[in-house]
Amino acid sequence: MPDIDIPNQFDVLVVGAGAAGLYTALCLPKSLKIGLITKETVSLSASDWAQGGIAAAVDPEDSPKLHIEDTLKAGAGLCDLAAVEFLAEQAPSCIQSLVNLGVAFDRHDNHLALTLEAAHSRPRVLHAADTTGREVTTTLTDQVLRRENIQVIQQALALSLWIEPKTGHCLGISLFYQGKITWIKASAVILATGGGGQVFAQTTNPGVSTGDGVAIAWRAGAILRDLEFVQFHPTALSKPGRFLISEAVRGEGAHLVDDTGRRFAFDYHPAGELAPRDVVSRAIFSHLQKTAADPATANVWLDMRPIPADKIRHRFPNIIAVCQHWGIDVFTQPIPVSPAAHYWMGGVSTDVMNRTNIPGLYAIGETANTGVHGANRLASNSLLECIVFGAQMANVDDEKLRITQIDSPPNIETIDFSSSAIDWENEQRQLEAIRENLPRVVWQSAGICREKSSLENAISQVVFWQQEFAALPLSQLLLTLQSTQSVNFHQPQIEKELRLWAETRNLLDIAELILKSAAFRTESRGGHYRLDYPETDPNWQIHTLVQNQEWWIGNR
Repeated sequence: MPDIDIPNQFDVLVVGAGAAGLYTALCLPKSLKIGLITKETVSLSASDWAQGGIAAAVDPEDSPKLHIEDTLKAGAGLCDLAAVEFLAEQAPSCIQSLVNLGVAFDRHDNHLALTLEAAHSRPRVLHAADTTGREVTTTLTDQVLRRENIQVIQQALALSLWIEPKTGHCLGISLFYQGKITWIKASAVILATGGGGQVFAQTTNPGVSTGDGVAIAWRAGAILRDLEFVQFHPTALSKPGRFLISEAVRGEGAHLVDDTGRRFAFDYHPAGELAPRDVVSRAIFSHLQKTAADPATANVWLDMRPIPADKIRHRFPNIIAVCQHWGIDVFTQPIPVSPAAHYWMGGVSTDVMNRTNIPGLYAIGETANTGVHGANRLASNSLLECIVFGAQMANVDDEKLRITQIDSPPNIETIDFSSSAIDWENEQRQLEAIRENLPRVVWQSAGICREKSSLENAISQVVFWQQEFAALPLSQLLLTLQSTQSVNFHQPQIEKELRLWAETRNLLDIAELILKSAAFRTESRGGHYRLDYPETDPNWQIHTLVQNQEWWIGNR
């Protein structure tokens, strides 16, 4: 990729180019100079992988009130009512905004086509075949690239927030780009980096989902909320890459069966395979524990044959193609599936204006915890959250955010880092060993079912790895870098090396946060299930909050 010059300051920096980051950049006032940073390209994000659709009460027989009720029920007592009301009431107008931008949702007789998904009381999920996320992000990307006030900075890595020591105000970020680490100033930084599914060995998330925004915010002193709540999607394809078989497949009539062909999900919930995701995931987990010789590698089956063949072809062309790649004919064979980490309800605590406790720092999408999902997200509310809360950034005071005076840059000390200063081969070997083993430990201890001793053992292991990480020569340099220092690397493979270093750091931090939060909450609720505390406790109908190394319960 050719070098492009990056200014040393923007009015607003948006970190992340999934649906949340793209839509936010579009909604910010056009008078602002915006930098949109992505560590890959603008086409690779978890939003791009979203299949099922986007929920909104646009049908005459539906209403925001019903959407609110369904969201609250799925959230298991931890949703913030005001945030949920805002989400559902804004949804129809946000869908219209997407249509106006050119998003081509499926239609039926000139009306937007709607499907039913698990735990929804009405068909309200809009879709573009089974690649809704790709349709949305492709359209948004096209619009972003047309905007003269938005500069897209691709294959760039945000490493840390720049916090003013006296005021605690966020001033910008440190950025690794084209072999250099520099500090970029901004009046506002918006974190929209998605979730952290890569901390689990089994996940539907793409490789970019390493919890960057949550980890960066936490290290800067942001308050985080409800980090123990992770949604495990019940039907990920039991093949490498864990391709997600959308909720919509069951909504259209597919059956979940065991090796004998029995629809076992009804043993665990009267709604069977259309029960909330956490219930269906635990049903599969429990059933395999009882019936499989090796539950860790076993699967159940998703049978699409009850759905008319024409409907399968129209609604699920991508699922057909992926299954064909693995030699599975969905018209004649059931699909092997098992649960995988899919969505992180927890995140940086924000209000409905996306503000965090750090002045000048905002968070949107899966990086944030707005309170709309509670302990368990309702299907297809995630893309909706990105759009509804991204739209809120149109209401910012652009006069306050505009940097009118170009500050004279501080005296920057440039460190020329020689490749001979580090044994890169040994460093890479250590980092890769952590990257390989960490997700296994987190999956085994903080996966679908959790209990005290395995959580405590995992925490001890993560702390040990953090100490190993901090002792690495590269860590010795980068963990002490000041905002008056930049670094030039003279190392051919530095992009790969530094990304491995940064993502490993972030994954270690979010692993610690998830494990400690899961140990802290001594009950089961939504996406958090404790074998040693299997009941929901009304005394725990409150949020888990984290700042630095302090855990407490409260609202915000």
